[in-house]
Amino acid sequence: MERKVGSGTATVEAAADGTFVLSVDGSLQSQVDLADPTHLSFEYMRRIADVLDATTPRRQPIAVTHIGGAALSLPRYVATTRPRSRQIVLEPDEDLTEFVRETLPLPKRSGIKVRGATGRAGITELYDDSMDVLILDAFEREAVPANLVTTEFFADCARVLRPTGLLIANLIDGSAGLPFIRRTAATVRAVVGDGVVLAERKVLRGKGFGNVILVASSKPVPDLTDVGRRAQPPYDVTPLAELAGKAAALTDSDGFTPPAAPPGTFRP
Repeated sequence: MERKVGSGTATVEAAADGTFVLSVDGSLQSQVDLADPTHLSFEYMRRIADVLDATTPRRQPIAVTHIGGAALSLPRYVATTRPRSRQIVLEPDEDLTEFVRETLPLPKRSGIKVRGATGRAGITELYDDSMDVLILDAFEREAVPANLVTTEFFADCARVLRPTGLLIANLIDGSAGLPFIRRTAATVRAVVGDGVVLAERKVLRGKGFGNVILVASSKPVPDLTDVGRRAQPPYDVTPLAELAGKAAALTDSDGFTPPAAPPGTFRP
């Protein structure tokens, strides 16, 4: 199926393995298994699931805000593994959300509420100390929006998180020296708390472009080293402080431009 949405032309196609793939203007956005929402095809989503499983018990409801929605793969995962969870999704493209609801319907009483708001505007409307987890997974033209990685934005995230809450951010990089990741890591450490970075070794060495997951909390983050080694493909777990080094935190006034994925990176 195909439809014009706010961000372009969205398509949902059935894959050979029975899952459904959402693309916008040919760029992969999500892959959903309606029969088994715990089946996550995207590697970076499996890493986020690893973090969730290491930090929040299964079957125990949690409060989660997702910044970025697409086909709602991660909200479906949480709803299945932690029934009765309260989930808010901030997705500004309301046409895309309507298309997803029609073609890939959510189960009844999923607890997933989608709000037609940007991450920056939507986070300001959330109550203090109201969320166990915040997941940042938002892209614009295959780059992370600059206003979602600054001190001002992460300060709002810290306000919304409960004292033991967790921030999980999906970023992309692969440039030499990883300046974007290092500066974002420094920003998160200064505002939210310490944590770890999950990524393939080649990405961390600046030898390949890919997803980098930042995890931060005011409480210690569990050791995910063995989980990363067993994953397919395996990923490294690096202290947030090591990546941040002496990098300067990002602010709204910096005018920093996050790197965009090279052409074809997120295309089938």
